[in-house]
Amino acid sequence: MSWLIDALLAGWLLSLMSGPLGSFIVWRRMAYFGDTLAHSALLGVTLGFVFDVNLNLAIILCAVFVALILASLQRQHFIPSDTLLGLMAHTTLAAGLVTLSQLDNVRIDLNAYLFGDLLAVNREDLIIMALGSALVLIVLSRMWRGLLAASVSEELAQVEGYPVARLRLMFMVLLAVVIASAMKLVGVLLITAMLIIPAAAARPFSQGPKQMAILATLISMLAVALGLGLSYQFDTPAGPSIVLASALFFLISQSSYRFFVRH
Repeated sequence: MSWLIDALLAGWLLSLMSGPLGSFIVWRRMAYFGDTLAHSALLGVTLGFVFDVNLNLAIILCAVFVALILASLQRQHFIPSDTLLGLMAHTTLAAGLVTLSQLDNVRIDLNAYLFGDLLAVNREDLIIMALGSALVLIVLSRMWRGLLAASVSEELAQVEGYPVARLRLMFMVLLAVVIASAMKLVGVLLITAMLIIPAAAARPFSQGPKQMAILATLISMLAVALGLGLSYQFDTPAGPSIVLASALFFLISQSSYRFFVRH
């Protein structure tokens, strides 16, 4: 049963990162942006194999590079943002898949990258995730006020003296770190769900930003435990089971909120 405990710990470490960051994604309405970075992760994996570098590092660098391209193109106003995000998301995913198919000396399980394999986590992965969680939480705590101000209005935040451009870049880097950490656990196609759904479930019952970030983290941790339990009991994929558990908590949250509002 040690493998199940390792998977649970890995999922909880991911929750520590995804809860607060997911809250900012919801506040800033950046769900599709996060999805685009997640899709670019597979291209990062491909480049990691091509240049023989650490896959986590390759994913982070690729996600940050795509984020910088997006930020640059969005300032040009040539293409609507939603169209640009859709274009980049599917282009990077397709480029990663096509390039991987051309690597004759590499044999990988694509399903593991697309949907994750939480039960294959080992102690080395746990150490990397613990370090990543600590890094994300420390940096996020130092950026908290600035990111909140920029989430309300970037123009007002700039007037108040916050380095908006640097904060945006650091947020993208943190998001890339979380995506790199989560890829092995829930896969490219499910990472955004882990970021958004717990935060959306926490929102109706939150009295302030910090409370929402904490609630989102707790809901994510509960979803990990429930999803792993369902996976163990019914022999279902761990990553998708966790996402479905998160969706269940979201439905309960919405139903409960509407009940309290009416009564």
